[in-house]
Amino acid sequence: MAVIEITSQDQFTELTTTNAGGKLIALYFHTSWAEPCKTMNEVFKVLSEEPVNKDVAFLSINADDQAEISELFEVSAVPYFILLQNGTILREISGADPKEFVNALNQYNGAGSSAAASGEAAQAAEEETQETEEELAERLGKLTQAAPVMLFMKGTPSEPKCGFSRQMVGILREHQVRFGFFDILKDDSVRQGLKKFSDWPTFPQLYINGEFQGGLDIIKESLEEDPDFFQHAMNA
Repeated sequence: MAVIEITSQDQFTELTTTNAGGKLIALYFHTSWAEPCKTMNEVFKVLSEEPVNKDVAFLSINADDQAEISELFEVSAVPYFILLQNGTILREISGADPKEFVNALNQYNGAGSSAAASGEAAQAAEEETQETEEELAERLGKLTQAAPVMLFMKGTPSEPKCGFSRQMVGILREHQVRFGFFDILKDDSVRQGLKKFSDWPTFPQLYINGEFQGGLDIIKESLEEDPDFFQHAMNA
């Protein structure tokens, strides 16, 4: 089945409810400015054309143009994949890892994608064009403003990959701060580039309204000095 580009919320609702018919649905959230999406665009297309995936609905969603759909699934970083069936979220994958998406698709599709699809997906990833420093800086600038509060962490809020990231997530949740996140383990360019961009060597890193606020220790100190730190920073 060819990739279907979502152009409206009504179209999305129809394809994921009325016309779903129990199909496995693969949602792919992307943007035009995120460099990793260029690779995953090709991977998604290749997989959609595989005969073994003929019963899977592949829906492509521009996260900027279809903001309401992105907010519905709390998508704050791209590329982002969601596998749905019968109205239930089976799997969510953040980052440009072709093998992880292929494996998840194999798992829930039953028939499984062929080795050819996996090979082409891996090849597409290897052929990804290197970003220039200027392009990376531009992408980082947009990522830091992808949500009013953006957390760059190791892992995801549900599965932090380090104790410091886990503590930061706990602090944000304790203060009822809604935040977007980016798993820096999924994109080494962001992981290394953000250290220079923020002039801060470790993670997690927290941005509010596009401004770097600090790492875990700095945020703890800020809250000790001002219990309403988050509210004041977001309203600044």
